[in-house]
Amino acid sequence: MATSSAISTTASAAPQPSVQSGLWSWLTTVDHKRIGLLYLYTALFYLLVGGLEALLIRTQLARPNLSVVSAEMYNQLFTMHGTTMVFLVVMPLSAAFFNYLIPLQIGARDVAFPRLNAFSYWVYALGGLFITLPIFFGLAPNGGWFGYAPLSGPTYGGGYNMDFWVLGLQILGISSLAAAFNFITTIINMRAPGMTLMRMPMFTWMSFVVQFLIVLAFPVITAALFFLQFDRFFGTNFYQVQAGGDPLLWQHLFWVFGHPEVYILVLPAFGLVSEVLPTHSRKPLFGYNVMAFSGMMIGFLGFGVWAHHMFAVGMGPVADSIFAVTTMLIGIPTGVKIFNWIATMYGGSLRFPTSMKFAIGLIAMFTIGGISGVMHSSPPSDLQQTDTYFIVAHFHYVLYGGAIMGIFAGIYHYFPKITGRLMNERLGSWHFWLNFIGLNLTFFPMHFSGMLGMPRRIYTYDAGQGWDLFNMISTVGTYLLLVAGLIFAYNFFSSRKRGAVAGNDPWGGATLEWSIPSPPPEYNFAQIPEVTSRYPMWDLKAPDRTASLEHVHPSADDIAAAHAVPVHEETERRSAKELGIAIPFSTIRPFMVALGIIIMFSGLIVLHVGEFPLAMAAMLGGSAFMVGSLYAWLTSPLE
Repeated sequence: MATSSAISTTASAAPQPSVQSGLWSWLTTVDHKRIGLLYLYTALFYLLVGGLEALLIRTQLARPNLSVVSAEMYNQLFTMHGTTMVFLVVMPLSAAFFNYLIPLQIGARDVAFPRLNAFSYWVYALGGLFITLPIFFGLAPNGGWFGYAPLSGPTYGGGYNMDFWVLGLQILGISSLAAAFNFITTIINMRAPGMTLMRMPMFTWMSFVVQFLIVLAFPVITAALFFLQFDRFFGTNFYQVQAGGDPLLWQHLFWVFGHPEVYILVLPAFGLVSEVLPTHSRKPLFGYNVMAFSGMMIGFLGFGVWAHHMFAVGMGPVADSIFAVTTMLIGIPTGVKIFNWIATMYGGSLRFPTSMKFAIGLIAMFTIGGISGVMHSSPPSDLQQTDTYFIVAHFHYVLYGGAIMGIFAGIYHYFPKITGRLMNERLGSWHFWLNFIGLNLTFFPMHFSGMLGMPRRIYTYDAGQGWDLFNMISTVGTYLLLVAGLIFAYNFFSSRKRGAVAGNDPWGGATLEWSIPSPPPEYNFAQIPEVTSRYPMWDLKAPDRTASLEHVHPSADDIAAAHAVPVHEETERRSAKELGIAIPFSTIRPFMVALGIIIMFSGLIVLHVGEFPLAMAAMLGGSAFMVGSLYAWLTSPLE
């Protein structure tokens, strides 16, 4: 890997931001790595929240006719569990890796818009509180995480519970769109010299596809939420049948967003697994080009399958046939990834650290979810399975067995890059196996209870219907997942200080992030690298064999040479000022703009309560605070 020796001489004259520490430094940071950590810690907290919600749900359903929670609280729990896991856990965990890894993988010093990056996080963090805190007052959303009209409308969804859901998702959408535009710009414009699109690491490729999915999908649900908001707040009739509206409009709009959202959730995990498997198989990713194009094809076809969620609404044979075919077609590029991952491992010199176990676990669990998904592409089959626990089993194998397993693989793989230390492998193995067993105990029995007719979203059930044993097994599995999660939490937080020192490249990685110290300096690269292949670190370790290892399997000796590669630590650890590198100023303004948005949206809740003067004060005050903070943001120096 060659590096450029030229460093800008004009940057040295730029004023340098002062070093901050403590809480203020986190509130004001615009460093993409620290923002990635903020996403990571916040999303892990919400993973605990979502897990506890699931635990209460499964405890209520462990046996027939239990009364662990009330029917109303149950509705709030399952609504918030789905909302939390999709919007507050999996998407932000993916965003944590977007933030931390993409600039490192493409050889950039930062993202394109550091302040917009900070703004995106703070909107997410405050929006998460906006939608979560009402549960402590019995006001949490209670109309399902899918918000089907008319259950979410004013007729059947009275009160203020769904107001928090409607407005909360709009707030979270602002965060997602801001981040997506930022990362699209970063990947297109800030790649290192020689880093062509077809040399990008596969995680960056899958992340690139995801950003376009967000930009195209989120405006659709934003429109749907505006319609619902106007129905609830101002008496319009977009979804009210008695006034000429159509509740199926909500379903179409929601699933035009909702099915691409599935790939927004799983493609980043696919990207992480595509980094883990080659590293621990000690050979290049099989079929790199096909893997990249299959990701793009998944994104494209993802917008053409939404109505397979609606086979039961009576769309007619033509529409049913079209969406059945497109649903079958999308299984092809997904299957390509499964076979290419297996081919990557075939013939490799395999190692099995915890990250590799989770990556292989994703292949197995996602395959189960994918097979049941293909079953739903047939309308007659889907009519028997829809709205039963068979569907619950399917999407948990896809999202937990796919997205969460892949994210755990990424956490174990990149923990040493983030902290400079290794997680405990013994505890990691316990975490994996308990998680793997708990996942299957929890969700596999739901296939059987669903085929026996157990409906989704029920609060309780009578004995003697054949569901009792399957529900008890699922509940036991949920408690096992809790134990696995506690082991992970202990391992994660204890290893930050007491884990074995990892060095810069403990796994023998192939991509640019392994060429710099762990944890990376604030400016990432003292010298911007010049990239000559897809595997620059492997080229550096074996320069006499080939200029590129794209078609050659590196030997175990090549990978072991990672620790002999001279990374100029003393150079990389010098301050930005010494190196003449300008870095962005830390600033509180993105946080203030995000806070103004939350105040403004809170005023809408107060307006619905009927407190007009207070509502106007909150909306006008929040708007003024937001605009003033945004003006200060845009007129202050960047670095």
